[in-house]
Amino acid sequence: MLHDGPAPELLTKRSLVTVSHAIERSALATAEDGPLVVIALFQRMPYFQRERARYTRIAAGAAVTVVGLVGQTPPELPDGAYPVALEETEELAREWSVVALTPRFGASLVARDRREVVAADTLEEGRLFAGRWGFRRDEALHEVIRLRAHLGDRLPPAALTAIDQVLRRVRDLPATPGESRAEAALRLMAERVDRAPRGGPGRSAEPVAGPPGLVDEPTLRRWTGMDGVTAAGTLPVALIGVRIGDPARAAERFGRRSTAREAQAVIAALTAPLRPLDRAIRLAPDEYLLVLPALSREEALAVAGQVHTSVAGLARSYPFVSFAVHTAVTVTDRRPMPVAEVRHAVEWAAREGVPMATVSRETVASSAH
Repeated sequence: MLHDGPAPELLTKRSLVTVSHAIERSALATAEDGPLVVIALFQRMPYFQRERARYTRIAAGAAVTVVGLVGQTPPELPDGAYPVALEETEELAREWSVVALTPRFGASLVARDRREVVAADTLEEGRLFAGRWGFRRDEALHEVIRLRAHLGDRLPPAALTAIDQVLRRVRDLPATPGESRAEAALRLMAERVDRAPRGGPGRSAEPVAGPPGLVDEPTLRRWTGMDGVTAAGTLPVALIGVRIGDPARAAERFGRRSTAREAQAVIAALTAPLRPLDRAIRLAPDEYLLVLPALSREEALAVAGQVHTSVAGLARSYPFVSFAVHTAVTVTDRRPMPVAEVRHAVEWAAREGVPMATVSRETVASSAH
């Protein structure tokens, strides 16, 4: 939980990565102001694995380094580093914190996962946190005291002794003048990094291939993090599988040009309920997948209902043409996402004539709407 002070600000994962790397780099800098304490909460193992080499170097120079993860103990930590396993249900499980403290220096980032997302190059970069950060020693002192209180019973005596020695030294010395000036410069650079476009000048950060409103498979894989660092148990994502049956003998009845126009109209109807941060992909000629981050089950079911209504409304533009629509819905925080289960559920719904099916914990349960 964030301590008393200025109201937390909304921060994206992309901006937090920039700040956390800056704090870690400061911990690695050679300075004669030790001893150094570093405490970092990573939420999940994949995020720590990406930074393992850096924390091996930090631990080599710090008096004590503490690494916290949900449900797992980081293996093979170097000497001077102490792992802490966090319970899924405790407050710290949703916290991303990095704190570095010496008698003369302090930097801290404390952010709580909101399990929400904004439009960004990838789902990971768009994840939203509520928090604050700064390069002020007394704020870092406060955070070390707070985290020591939360984690103390899970740390060995040697780690607690090292932390307490640093805390005593910090309390005996005044903070360094000029912290606010240095922090102002760092904030300017962090803000510019967060606003900078990805992909280079003149290139779209999110190339779209195929019909309007759809992304191609490589784009979807990159956006969802299938090929990069992402972790289960963080951001919920709704998956809606959609199967749209073409009208019988449509090409022969209306001609191929008319059929092509109808296909474009189907895609427009299918993607009409989507937000700017959502994505859709065509998996097969008659099968689509909608990917909608940070939706509840009820909201996902409502979107699926809107898809049914939107596609059914095409009959007003194309008289005597009726498209059979079947959908399957799930909300998951699994990684990789259970796309295969959703496709199986859509196939089952089409075969059984059920308009909508729900997928929960890999069990398909039909629900007629």
